[in-house]
This record gives sequence, C-alpha cells and structure tokens, in this order.
Amino acid sequence: MSPHESSLGVVLVPAASAAREPLVRAVARVGLRVVEEPARATIGLVDLTVPEGRSALAELLATPAGAKLSLVALVAPGEASFAALESLRPAEVVVAGAEPHELAYRLRRVAERHLEHQDSLRKQEDLKLLLELTADYAESMDVEELLHDVTRRLADRLGIGRAALVMLEHDQVSARVVAASDAPGQTDVRIELERYPEVREAARTGLPVIVEDASHHPLLEGVQSEVAARGIHTLAALPLLMRGEVRGVLLLRASGGDRRTFAPDEIDFLKTVAHATAVALRNASLLQSVRGQTEREMSARIAAEAKAASLETYHLFFANVREGVAILDDRACVLSLNPAGEKVLETSSEAAYGRHLVDVSQPLDESVLMELVTAARRGESRSDVDLMVRTPKGRRLTLSFSAAPLEDGRRAIILSFRDVTQARLLADELSHTKDFLERLIDSSVDAIVASDMQGRIILFNKGAEALCGYTAQQALSGMHVNQLYPEGVAQRIMTQLRSPDYGGRGRLSVCRQDIVHRTGQLVPVNMTASIVYEGGREVASVGIFTDLRDRMELERKLSDVETRLEESEKNAVIVALAGTAAHELNQPLTSVMGYAELLKRRLKEEDTSYKPVDIIYREAERMAEIVRKIGRITRYETKAYMGSQQILDLDKASSHDE
Repeated sequence: MSPHESSLGVVLVPAASAAREPLVRAVARVGLRVVEEPARATIGLVDLTVPEGRSALAELLATPAGAKLSLVALVAPGEASFAALESLRPAEVVVAGAEPHELAYRLRRVAERHLEHQDSLRKQEDLKLLLELTADYAESMDVEELLHDVTRRLADRLGIGRAALVMLEHDQVSARVVAASDAPGQTDVRIELERYPEVREAARTGLPVIVEDASHHPLLEGVQSEVAARGIHTLAALPLLMRGEVRGVLLLRASGGDRRTFAPDEIDFLKTVAHATAVALRNASLLQSVRGQTEREMSARIAAEAKAASLETYHLFFANVREGVAILDDRACVLSLNPAGEKVLETSSEAAYGRHLVDVSQPLDESVLMELVTAARRGESRSDVDLMVRTPKGRRLTLSFSAAPLEDGRRAIILSFRDVTQARLLADELSHTKDFLERLIDSSVDAIVASDMQGRIILFNKGAEALCGYTAQQALSGMHVNQLYPEGVAQRIMTQLRSPDYGGRGRLSVCRQDIVHRTGQLVPVNMTASIVYEGGREVASVGIFTDLRDRMELERKLSDVETRLEESEKNAVIVALAGTAAHELNQPLTSVMGYAELLKRRLKEEDTSYKPVDIIYREAERMAEIVRKIGRITRYETKAYMGSQQILDLDKASSHDE
C-alpha cells in the first residue's frame, strides 16, 4: 500500500450498520482508515441490506462531499438486489456475508482506481500548465512579467511558499534572483552562492538537488540556522542547461506547513519545466536581457571580430594547414573557418559564421566540447581532446580538438581539429589484437619466455611462472635470462640459434635441456627457441619450454612395471618348472623308498646288506624332502655357489615368509 492509499478514508452508510466490524477488519488489511465525516472520505461503503440504507444513501448523495465519493454497495444475495443497483452504478459490489478478505479486495480495487484517476488528473493539469508556459514563452515580450508569472504558477500548482529563478554569474561565486513567486516587484537581486549550497551543488553537477529535511541535511551545514529561521522544510534546485553549461537554477522552497516533500512525478514535471525554461531563454536570447549583459557581450564580440581581422595576415597559413582551424567569439560562435575545417565539418565558412560551435560540429557529447571552450575562456590551453561528431551527411567522425585563447581568455578563441577516425579505429584494432595475443600466450600450458638482446626478460607467461617459480612481475623487473639456465647454457643456446645446423638460422629444433627453478632445483624440459628479427636485425629471442617432470616420472613408473613384469614372468616359469619336476620325481622316489623299506624289514641289522639298504632309504627320504621344497617354490631366490656362480636357493624360494 502506497502512502497515498494509506491516507484514503472510508465512510460507512448508514453509520450504525452492522457492517462496521467487518469494515474495520477489511480496511486494516489494506492500510485504509474508517472515517465518520463524508468530507474526509474518498470511498463510501453503503449497506443496502438494511431498510434505512437507501434513505441514508440519498441524504449522502445530496451533499457535495457525498457526490464525489466512490461507492461500494453491500447487498443481499439474489437477482433482485443486483437489479436495484442499476440506477446507483457503484464502483464495486459485495454480497452480504462475504469474507473480510473479499471486502478488503474490493476496497483496494476502488482505492487503486481512485488514485489512478487522481494521478491522471494531476498529469492533465501538469500538461495543461506546461502547454500554457510553452505558449507564453513563445509569445510574451515582457521578460520580467513572464518569469514572475512562471514562478507564481509553479508555486500555486505545487502548493509551496516560494519558487524562484536564479541566474549564475561568470565567476560561479555569485548569482542573481531574476524572478520569485512571492516578490513580483523585485528583480535582479544579487546573492552569494556560499549561502545557497543547494544552488551551488546543482550548478556544479548539472543534476537536480532535492533536500527533504533541510534542518538536518549535510549539504546545508553552515546555513541550517538560517534555513530553520525561515521555516524551510524541503528544497528543490533544478539546473537550467544551455549549450552544455548550467547557466541558471530553478529554486523551490516549501515550509513544514506547506508540504513534506516533492513526489517523483512532481520532480519529473519540474525537470520538464526547467528544460523548457532553459530552451526558451536560449532561443529568445532572454538570458542576456535579464542579466543586463547584452552590451558587454556585444563589445566582446566586436573585440573578437577585430582580433580575427588582425589575424588576416595568417589567413594564407590557416588556408594551407592540414588541420581544421576555427576562430570563435566569447560565446563560442564561429567567426571564421579554414578550408580544411570546411571539408571536415562538411560546411562553408559563410554558412558557419555566427552559428554556435555545437550547432556547427554536432558533437555527441556537448559537455566535453564546451568544457574545452570554457577552459580557453579562462585563459587555459587544452589539446588532443577526442570527441565524436556528426556531419550534415550523417557520417560519424572522431575529431581531436585543441583550443587556446587568442588574447586574455575573454575574447576570441582559436580551435583546431583533425580527423583521427581511422587512426583511432586502427589503434582499437591493434589494442584488441594485442589483448588477444596476450591472452593466448598466457593461456598456453607451455612456458613462453622472451628476452631482448641484452638478456633482459620482456615476456613471461603463466606457464613460465609455474615452471620456474618466479612471478611475471619479478621476471619483468630486470631479471636476466641467464638465471633460468645452468651456467654457460644460455650462451650455448644463442650459439646454436645463430648456427644453421640446429634447425636453421635463427631457429632451434626441439632439444632436451634443464631449467633452473627458483629453489635451485633442475627441471628437465623440451625446448624450442627462435630469434625475432626486424629488418634483418636481431631484436629479441623467444623460448618455449615443455615440462618433462611428469613425463619422466611416468617413464620411471613404466620401467618399474616392466621390471616387475619380467620378474613375475621368471617366477612363473620357475614355479611351473618346479611343480612339474616335483610331480615327476615324486613317483620314482616313492617306489625307491617303498622297496628300500621292504628290504629293511626282511633284513636283520647284523646282515651285511642292511646298512646299504638303510643308506638308500635315508637318502631317498632326503631326496623326497628336496622334491617337496621344489614343489613349494613361489619366487626366484638365488645364492652363491662356487665363486661368482649363482644357484637357486631352495630354502628361501620355497619359504612363504617374506
């Protein structure tokens, strides 16, 4: 709910209706308020469900306040109740017994339509007043009376105590009040801007200044006691822009009893009025009449023309220079234009004579050009100010302007300009290309390093930062390329670059090299390099480095895997052979041991054959144990045998302990 809606009142008819309680709950939902007097109400809720409802409504409509109300009818259900509303034509209808939220919704819709209607009426009034002011600006010849009438109408329209028109002096320190709504007999009253900070701020920024609480606003610090003494609560200062300069301010003041603040639509209306006033003052030359400076400016123009005439001896020079040259008077109007200027601006010197510089050059940003001219008025010289302009043929050119005073800064001004459209486009393209190449180099995974022929590093991308451990800022701060190589390597690489045997003169094919990291660690890389020539002269060298640490680590891991694979294959062969041998030897050994044991049982210990048979049996058992070890072989383990010769270590190879 907007602040405007929250101020709307709803009156109940008849006042004693049982609908009061639902109404109170409904208005609380939407931020409205219940009032007792029709004069303070905007909406009337008419209870037609009670017998006295229609008579109370008739009495209400007979009053001026009642006739302006937007009506919401509360009716009983049924077709007859709605048919009775034909002559009443209420804004909304609510059936008795409806929920509070439905009544709240109907009231909100009526309130919104009322506010829209009021806003439309205000806009119509603003438009009517603006049209009247525009017509008066075009027709009236009495400047003082016209400006006082404008300020009076604005004060009446906004309901404020004072509206004034303030015109600034050249010194930007003082100003003159040329019209005020509350003082029709006073004109040309001088004021000091330090006592009017809101006017000074609007003149400085060229933007509207709105102060809602004047007694506490920091902008008015230093004059708050004076503002409080006058009872001023709200201030609005709107600049009057003429040819890119703030030449005046529309000042409005409201006291606490007048109003609280200016609404946004009122500010927009005031901006339009200020713009129309500025245009009218410029087009009708009213500013010079109001400030009484016509005679002085005419003298300045005559002096400028005399100064331009004194430059006639330089006419031939101006006619043959390649830059456009224009001589301006104190108001920035053209006094002369050389042929080069005529060609650039697509106009003749005769057509440009007496016209304002802005009208002749049609800049896209008037403020930049007028700042250049204003500086020349102050006796300052400005040069190489780029500004885009439009020509009568519709072309857009970028011109580089320079301006300087011809005398004391208050007379004639000399303005030179040249077409730099193609140069600026080329510069932009080169800048974009440079940015692209820099991004491309920085995005490279490989390290890219360039140095001049004295060895100073001039390029160091992010890949180089990661590879070498230095930041680009450190490398570009006078670091020598020798710091990146082991001792003597940089000189050797330059020798190879100048030789035709390593990839051609000025080129070095891919080669293996070590780079010195910031920590002193040697980093293996693949590198290529080249020499940069300009007209056959060596100007720089460039190296591209690919980090091999990850690749070498991968190669080491692959080598380890191959070694383990070879050992695994060897172990597999040995295990298979051992298993086969154990299987084949077990059968004959079993037979030998069996027959030896049978012989031992048949022989007695004192027999001469018993001992050899026993030796055969025990040796067979020892061989069986050896076969069992062979069957348990799981890995390849050797031991020394007869000097440097190695044989299989059965105990270790058949053991399951690591």
